[in-house]
Amino acid sequence: MKTLDFSFIIPVYNRPEEIEELLSSFLNFDGDNNFEIVIVEDGSSDTSEHVVEKFQSKLDISYYYKPNSGPGDSRNYGMQKAKGNYYIILDSDVLMPSNYLAEVKAFLEKKYFDCFGGPDAAHSSFTNLQKAINFAMTSFITTGGIRGGKQQVEDFQPRSFNMGLSKKAFIASGGFGRIHPGEDPDLSLRLHKLGFKTALIEKAYVYHKRRISWTKFYKQVNKFGMVRPILNQWHPKSKSLVYWFPTLFSLGLIVSLLLMIFNCYLPIYLYGLYFIIAFVLALIFNRSIVIAFQALFAIVIQFFGYGLGFLISTFKLVVLRRNPKEAFPQLFF
Repeated sequence: MKTLDFSFIIPVYNRPEEIEELLSSFLNFDGDNNFEIVIVEDGSSDTSEHVVEKFQSKLDISYYYKPNSGPGDSRNYGMQKAKGNYYIILDSDVLMPSNYLAEVKAFLEKKYFDCFGGPDAAHSSFTNLQKAINFAMTSFITTGGIRGGKQQVEDFQPRSFNMGLSKKAFIASGGFGRIHPGEDPDLSLRLHKLGFKTALIEKAYVYHKRRISWTKFYKQVNKFGMVRPILNQWHPKSKSLVYWFPTLFSLGLIVSLLLMIFNCYLPIYLYGLYFIIAFVLALIFNRSIVIAFQALFAIVIQFFGYGLGFLISTFKLVVLRRNPKEAFPQLFF
């Protein structure tokens, strides 16, 4: 296998403070690492150019400003400009552990994949809200169970907050599409059709800061739910009953609460058991009662937001047979 030359591709939109934190974390990488960083400013009014200039003497950075066209197109733009033969795509709201690139290199040199994804974690400096949402998004007892994991998983569907893609795979696939969110699994599924293999690199995690509020979190997971039926339509082989779980969970909780009126308590007891388990796991993981309670709230928002979005999208696409771009114009650039 030829030498791996890594290019980090980072789109940013009005987040110069995030770029400064992210670039600072690159300075702490272990070992003698050769890599470049490509910052793509996606039509921001509050640009990061002055931040990038502060790191020019410390890191190999290229900075490009372009009109706003969405994160997927910005990543494609960055990969077209990059000099490396293997691209690592990051969101601007992540921080890099010192061993990140060393773990990626060791994994790919042992067993090469044209695409990989890595998990996300919460840094000790994160707020309670960020830690609670991180638990909901990554725990195996929530929908987060399909996003990360503790074992190497082949045919993993990476997410672009932490995703690697070879130049060969980028050229063959054309990169990301114009849907957002959903551009990540769409690319993964198209890569599989082209014969490229993907994998999860467990140790190549990033700290995902997620500058988010409860309202923004609901809107985010709601969009995730809307996108999945579109992906199922584009990639029929990707359909799975698992994607119905948040909808069924949410409807089941509502029915369980209504059944209490008729003195039927068993269903709500089962839900209570689930939430007790979730609370204990969140408490053990974060060592904070406050975060554990917030994690329960985050799980409810996650299930209801995703479940409602999935149900509405399925109804519009399957029952009403509407075109995805006409039914959900807000999901396309």
